[in-house]
Amino acid sequence: MTTRTRTTPGTAPRTGAHPGTRLRTAAHRRARLLARTIAGLALTLIVTATGSACSTIDNSTVGGQGGPDPDRYGKGYWSGTLRVLASSELADMAPVLEEARKATGVTVRPTYAGTLDAVEQIASGEAEKAYDAIWLSSNDYLRLRPDTAARITGETPIMTSPVAVGVRPAAVTRLGWDPAKVTWSQLHKAVAEKKLTYGMTDPMRSNSGFSALVSVASGLSGAQSALTAQDVTRATPRLKEFFAGQTLTSGSSGWLATAYGRRTDVDALVNYESVLLSAPGKLTVIRPSDGVVTADYPFTLLTSARTEAKEAAGRLTTYLRTPDAQRRITETTLRRPVVPGVHPAAALARDQRRELPFPGSRAVADGLLDAYDNTLRRPSRTVYVLDTSGSMAGGRLERLKTALAELTGDFRDREEVTLMPFGSTVKQHEVRTHTVDPASPRAALDAIRTDAGKLSASGGTAIYSSVQEAYRFLGTTPGDTFTSIVLMTDGENTDGDPASAFDAFYRSLPAEQQRTPVFPILFGDSDRGELDHIASLTGGKLFDAQQGSLDGAFEEIRGYQ
Repeated sequence: MTTRTRTTPGTAPRTGAHPGTRLRTAAHRRARLLARTIAGLALTLIVTATGSACSTIDNSTVGGQGGPDPDRYGKGYWSGTLRVLASSELADMAPVLEEARKATGVTVRPTYAGTLDAVEQIASGEAEKAYDAIWLSSNDYLRLRPDTAARITGETPIMTSPVAVGVRPAAVTRLGWDPAKVTWSQLHKAVAEKKLTYGMTDPMRSNSGFSALVSVASGLSGAQSALTAQDVTRATPRLKEFFAGQTLTSGSSGWLATAYGRRTDVDALVNYESVLLSAPGKLTVIRPSDGVVTADYPFTLLTSARTEAKEAAGRLTTYLRTPDAQRRITETTLRRPVVPGVHPAAALARDQRRELPFPGSRAVADGLLDAYDNTLRRPSRTVYVLDTSGSMAGGRLERLKTALAELTGDFRDREEVTLMPFGSTVKQHEVRTHTVDPASPRAALDAIRTDAGKLSASGGTAIYSSVQEAYRFLGTTPGDTFTSIVLMTDGENTDGDPASAFDAFYRSLPAEQQRTPVFPILFGDSDRGELDHIASLTGGKLFDAQQGSLDGAFEEIRGYQ
C-alpha cells in the first residue's frame, strides 16, 4: 500500500533566500553541481575536425597514440592547444574552429558546462587547474562575483545572439500578432489567458534558461536600470502567471528542441535566437520589441594561463574577428557578427532592440533563481522507479541510498517525490510519496532520506512491468506540474512483461499520459539497448552512471524535471 506524506504548499512568493527553515538555495545547488564536476562528472566532449560535438584536437596527441598522456579528466596541457571551459551550444562552432586552426595553428579543446557551474569553478580556483580560458554565452553573472575578478583577464566578444521566443506560425496567426511589434507584456497576456504555452531550459543548468529568466523578469518588471529585488517583487504576480504557461522544461537546448518536436500542445520555445532558427520545424522568431537580453560570447583568458596560451588566444580571437571569419560564423551558427561592416545572415532580422538590464547584484540574481525554482515555476511530480533486486545487494544498494540522500538537497518546494522500489514486481509495501511543504520542507526531506535508508535488495528484475506501474500510479497528469519517471536499474529485464508488452501499453495510453518521459540511468550491468529504447519511446533521455557516478546522474536529470 502506498503511503503519502502531503501538506498544503504555501503560496507566498519568495524573491530571495528562505528563512531559517530554508534548506536549499540557488548558491547551495550550484556548489553541489561544482563538487560533482570536480569529481569528474562533467562530460568532456571533443570536437573533431570532421564533426560534431568536439574539439579540433589532433588525435595523434592523445595519450597512448604518440603524445603525452592527458590527466585523468583529459585536460592536460599540450603545446599549441587552448583548453577552454565553454558553453555547450558552442559545439556548432566546430567548422569555424577548424578553419581557425589551419589559419593560426591554435587548436581549441573545449569542455562544456553551464554558465553558473563554470562561474563556481572559476571562483573556487578549480578552473585554473584545468583550463586556459573560458568561453561562455555571457560574463554578466561572472561580473557579479568579486571573487572572480582577479582570476580572469581580457574579454573579447566574438558574436551575439539575443534571447527570443520562437512561436508556431499557426499560433502567431491565431493571436493576430505582428512579430516585429510583440512585447513581453503581450506574451504574458497570451499565457495568462491560456492562449499560449511554451518550453524553456532550466535556468539553474542552462545558459539560455538563465538568460531567458532575466529577460522575462526585466521585461515584465518594467525595470529601467539594473534589475533589483524590488523589481522582482513587483513583477512576481505576473511572473507566476507567465511561468504557469511553461509546459516543457529541459537541462539542455538540444533535448528541448527534440522534445518540442514530439509535442503538439506546446506553442513556443524561449531560447537564443540562433537556437530557435535552427530548431526542427518552422518557428516565427520574435524578439520582443520592449527589449532583450543578449549573449555576446566573450572569449576570456584566465590569469593563470601560460604565456604561450595567452599568445595563442590572441591569435585565435584576432582571427575570429576578421570579416571573413565573422561572415562564416553568422552563416554557420546564425549568431550575429560583432565587427562593423559584416552583415548578419539573411535569416536574421536587422532592426534594433533595446538591451534589457541585468540584475545589479549577485543577491538579486540568486534570489531570482531561487524564486523561479520554488515559487514561480510549475511544481515537479516524479516517480523514482528503483531497482532493488538481489543483484543490487552490497555496494550497489549503498550507492543508491547515498545518491538518494544527497538528492534531497535538490528537491524544490511543492515537489512531489515517489520512491517505487522493485524486484520481481513493484514492492508495493515500500512505495512512498512525499510532497515538500514550503513552510516546513525538512519533514518531507527527512522522510525521503529515511525511506531510502530502508531499501533492501531481493528478487529478480521486472523493468518493464515496474515502469508500467509508475504510469498507472501517476494517472492523468495534472496540468500544473512537470511530471516524469526516473528508472534506475543495474541489470536486464528478467521478470514480468517483455519489451513488446511495454511498447503496447505505452501506445495505448492517452496522449496526455504519453507526454510523461522516462529518464533511465545506465548503471552496473544494465542493458544500454533496453534503456535507450525506453527513453526514445517515451521522449526521455538516457543518463550514464557507468562512466560517471550514480548521484551525478540523478543530479543531471534534475534539469529535466
